[in-house]
Amino acid sequence: MIAFDWGGTLMEDPGTWSGPMAHWPRVAAVPHAAEVLAALAAARYRLVVATNADESDAALVLAALARVGLHEHISAVFSSADLGVQKPGRRFYDAMVARLAVRPEETIMVGDSYANDVAGAAAAGLRAVWLNRQRQPRPRPQAAADAEVRSLAELPAAIDRLAAGGRRTAATGERPSGGGAG
Repeated sequence: MIAFDWGGTLMEDPGTWSGPMAHWPRVAAVPHAAEVLAALAAARYRLVVATNADESDAALVLAALARVGLHEHISAVFSSADLGVQKPGRRFYDAMVARLAVRPEETIMVGDSYANDVAGAAAAGLRAVWLNRQRQPRPRPQAAADAEVRSLAELPAAIDRLAAGGRRTAATGERPSGGGAG
């Protein structure tokens, strides 16, 4: 199962408009989002959205995704508006995996916020991929991310490596010292 952050990971969030994204005058998908979702769905991954959106419930998130054609492969949406808790809190991730009836270690969280999507997910026992489009330096400690990609186009290969049991620490595919498939 793969959980995607919404704003900044699947959808562009320029910070220009307030209110639910479904009502914004213009919305745009992040580059390669449609192709990546289609490829991962074709590979039989279950895809969900996990977002801190507090003004958008699941229906509004899906409506925004539908405006750019990203909704068709998403099987569920978990928003802080619906759950009443936010990432990086463990309760957010615990509620999501419980409702999906999956184990945390069977779930990969993909997101652009190192604190919310990577460190928070890793602390809850999920695997995590950092979408680092801005090429930010890696925060310390570096062990939280199982993989780092600079573009969603790199994500299917990173997911394949993780599914094969490899833990990567950067887009270059380096193994952390000490190894392990955690």
